Amino acid sequence: MKQDNDKNYILATNNHLETKRLLLRPVSLLDAEDMFEYSSDSQTTKFVFEPHQTLTDTRYAIAEYFMADPLGKYAIELKEQHKMIGTIDLRAEIKIGVAELGYIINKNYWGFGYIPEACDRLLTLGFVDLNLVRVKALHDQRNQNSGRVMEKIGMTVDSIVPEARRNLGQLKGELFTEVTRSISKKQWQTAKY
Repeated sequence: MKQDNDKNYILATNNHLETKRLLLRPVSLLDAEDMFEYSSDSQTTKFVFEPHQTLTDTRYAIAEYFMADPLGKYAIELKEQHKMIGTIDLRAEIKIGVAELGYIINKNYWGFGYIPEACDRLLTLGFVDLNLVRVKALHDQRNQNSGRVMEKIGMTVDSIVPEARRNLGQLKGELFTEVTRSISKKQWQTAKY
C-alpha cells in the first residue's frame, strides 16, 4: 500500500512541471474553450475519441476524466501564449514499475515538437521520481504521427497486434491494428546521458 501512497504523493507534488516552452499543469474547466477547439475537430480526435459536439461535452469530459482523478494528467500549455494546446498523461502502476503514456494535441500545433518535449518531461518524472522500469504507449497503426512521436522519444516497437480492438474515435467500431512501443529506464538513461 505504501507504494501507491508514494506514487500519489509524488504525482501530487509534481502536478506543475515545466519544459523550455511548456507548462504541464492540472486541467480545469477554464480550459474548456481551448480543449473544445481540438476535441471538436475530427482530424485531431480521429484515433482517440469521438469529436465533441458542444462545449458542454468538453466540460463534462474535463470533469469526468481530468478533474475526478487528476494525478498524472496534465494540460499542455504554451508558456508564452498561456494557451492550452493538448493533454498528456502518465498512468503508472508502481508495484510492477510500468506506466502508459498518452497524449493528444491540437492539429494547429502539430510538427513543432511540443509532444516529444512534454513526453520527455514525463519520462523524467517516471524514471527518476517514480523509479519506473518501463514506460509504454500504443497507437493505431494508421496513426503514423503518434508513432513518430514515440520513435523520437526513444520508444521501440514491442508488438503489433492485428484486429486488436475497436476504435473509439471517428473510426468508431472499426477494428484496428495496435502498435505497442516502450522504452526501459536503462534505454532512456543511455540515450539521455
